Amino acid sequence: MKESFFQRKGVKTFLASLISIMIGMVAGIIVIIVVGLTNSTIADSTIWDGIRLVVMGVFSKGRDAVGNLTFGFNPAFFGNMLFRAMPLILTGLSVAVAYKTGLFNIGAPGQYLAGICATLFVALSIPTSSVAPWIVWTLAFLAGMLAGALWGCIPGLLKSLLNINEVIACIMTNWLAACLVTWAFDVSSLKNVIEGTKTGYIYKTAMIINDYELGGVVGVAGPELPEGATLLATRGNVATAKMGLDRLFAGSQVNGGILIAIVFAILLYVIMEKTTLGYQLKACGSNRHAAKYAGIHDKRNIVLSMGIAGAMAGAAGSLYGLSGNTEFFWATYQSLPAVGFTGIAVSLLAVNNPIGVIFSGVFMSFLNVNGLQLTNQTAYNENITDVIISVIVYLSAFSMLIRSLMEKKKEKPKTASSGEVKA
Repeated sequence: MKESFFQRKGVKTFLASLISIMIGMVAGIIVIIVVGLTNSTIADSTIWDGIRLVVMGVFSKGRDAVGNLTFGFNPAFFGNMLFRAMPLILTGLSVAVAYKTGLFNIGAPGQYLAGICATLFVALSIPTSSVAPWIVWTLAFLAGMLAGALWGCIPGLLKSLLNINEVIACIMTNWLAACLVTWAFDVSSLKNVIEGTKTGYIYKTAMIINDYELGGVVGVAGPELPEGATLLATRGNVATAKMGLDRLFAGSQVNGGILIAIVFAILLYVIMEKTTLGYQLKACGSNRHAAKYAGIHDKRNIVLSMGIAGAMAGAAGSLYGLSGNTEFFWATYQSLPAVGFTGIAVSLLAVNNPIGVIFSGVFMSFLNVNGLQLTNQTAYNENITDVIISVIVYLSAFSMLIRSLMEKKKEKPKTASSGEVKA
């Protein structure tokens, strides 16, 4: 019997995620209404504005002369949404790939830090006056992916060789990465001294940094050298190419990194679904011992899976650092980057499907932009969007239950009458 369209597994998975999103959005709207009705400083019109901004804030074009919200295509907000989606897609892929092998990669924040650390050291240390900027960019990006992969392999090795729970190992490597990155930048010469108001930040990769010598003393300056100084080398100016997206989304931070993230998602989908390697990784995730009995090298695949996951998180940090217009706060030992943990939510919403991660990452970014507009245009706080995300993630964890509720009850077989012969 041919399976109906709505009975297909992929369709039911999509509908389960869509239901989670709808319930989360309704929860956010309820919070807006309750807060508005209980706060005397918020007018009824503001409540309606808050609802519209939560649902479609990315389309906001500000307020007109009368003070009413106007909506339409806003290229800057759309571009920023794609820019924010780039690291979310990659950290979501990091979690999804590991999950396919039966591992829960909660170490994306540490792998992200390892990636951005290696990238910034390479990008800002090689003189672009001697090496072409695109070569420096390529080396920096590969260094970030490699650093993330190596950092991801640590929990993989502990799991495969010593059977140490990967969640515990990932938590430890997260904080170890935060402390090591802080120390590495603290003793380096990459701290931003050109912009005098900056404290605790690393040079932007789009900056032009000139090393000079003046009176026997070596110093660092921006494009303008001190009078009488001798130029030694030029570094920086290795930001990711815009690839024409700056013209399409004028006024935004978007660059070619979003295209790279999408390509990675498609490649991982092909690897996981269409190759022998992907089959082996999923076999280890389904039943490690059965896979080993069938001749699959389970230990190698566990390490490889975590290495790929780490490379994706490292790529997220690398592309963020190479954006050129972003600033990295190097004292990370007290806090981990939230984008690494948000990747878990992105993966859950996509049911760990690499293609689905693209759309769930964009959706999470969509909510972030809406939250900023909610704060800028009304008296509400952007944390309301965190309520929406929390509800969506919570329901996504129960996606299998939602799918089962959508399934039609199987018809009971008819009981044969006394005079009939049962087939």
